[in-house]
Amino acid sequence: MHIGIDEETLEVRAVGVTTTNVGDAPMLPELLGQIPLDQNIGSVTADGAYDTRKCHDAIAARNAHAVIPPRKNAKPWKPTSAGAMARNEAVNASRYLGRALWQRLSVYHRRSRVETKVPCVKLLGQSLMTRDFDRQVAEIQVRIAVLNRCYTALGIPVTEAVISLSGERGSPPSNRFVQQSRSGGCCISSSSFKISSVILPRTFYFRTPLLSGRNTKQNQQRGKT
Repeated sequence: MHIGIDEETLEVRAVGVTTTNVGDAPMLPELLGQIPLDQNIGSVTADGAYDTRKCHDAIAARNAHAVIPPRKNAKPWKPTSAGAMARNEAVNASRYLGRALWQRLSVYHRRSRVETKVPCVKLLGQSLMTRDFDRQVAEIQVRIAVLNRCYTALGIPVTEAVISLSGERGSPPSNRFVQQSRSGGCCISSSSFKISSVILPRTFYFRTPLLSGRNTKQNQQRGKT
């Protein structure tokens, strides 16, 4: 299962279901295709598995900024496309600043929001109940719809900085953070798009062997005693 969320609303906007023999990178153009063309995408954040030409070209085609860490020992590509040139800038910046500082400046750590969305999907079931692949896709689509409408849309904690003036005399005012609930609302314009993938196990049914008549009588006698 591959999902993409809106960073602002934390709503799952794109989902793809594949078998285990399909990698992560080929799914990114399909996930971006699920977002309407009239909706602007500010940036697309994904892990290093999406550091491919097709992924960068698909992101550049939507006029979005790619926040994808280059792979270790990555070399610049030929600047034949906008996606390749944007990727070369990330490679040069990562070499000059260092990988850790580049991730901090590019706000790459916000990708953890999509990682926290995966356990929310699994809360609706640790495994898939259906066996047929098409029905498994439908089951996941239903889970995503329930997650967006019944959980994400009902309330999202919003943290705001508030200045507290109730400190001691002579002490500077302290900042404290207050969380408020937000209901409804969905703004997609100039939002960030996060990509993640996870494998959901299928449900396996086990058949228990029938007890013989002798064992059944022994169990009944033990139960009476």
